[in-house]
Amino acid sequence: MANGVVKIYYGEGRGKSSSALGNAVLAAAESKEAIIIQFLKEKIPMQEEYLKRFEPELKLFRFAKQDECFEKLTQEQQAEERENLRNGFNYSKKVISTSACDLLVLDEILGLVDENIIEIDEIKNMLEKKPDDMNIILTGRVLPEELRNIADEVYHISQEH
Repeated sequence: MANGVVKIYYGEGRGKSSSALGNAVLAAAESKEAIIIQFLKEKIPMQEEYLKRFEPELKLFRFAKQDECFEKLTQEQQAEERENLRNGFNYSKKVISTSACDLLVLDEILGLVDENIIEIDEIKNMLEKKPDDMNIILTGRVLPEELRNIADEVYHISQEH
């Protein structure tokens, strides 16, 4: 089987998550297993219901309990969500260690570093354990230089006026 790659979609522009989700839908269309784990995002029931149509090939997980995106929460709500988001990160490590899918999308995982929920080294250590045939996509606004060197493909998404 072909070697899997690590792709990163980052930047202030819109379309990072859409690009990553598009990759997951394409994988499902090819009868491959795709898992999407969303971090820091608001809950959009319509999106979730639509993506359920692709099960069992595509599975969406969201560990946040609040419906709002993380940055709109009160400090107290953010404190509660940190543990939930950390659980989502731990689940992503389990997906990798058990080779549970062909494509793993970690949507807005780079934001966990920005919010001091996880450290860059934790992402690096997780990616080092990636099975050879698994593809992993990370998204977020800011790309730490240490992660750029680990990625096979990096896409900077910016918005022009």
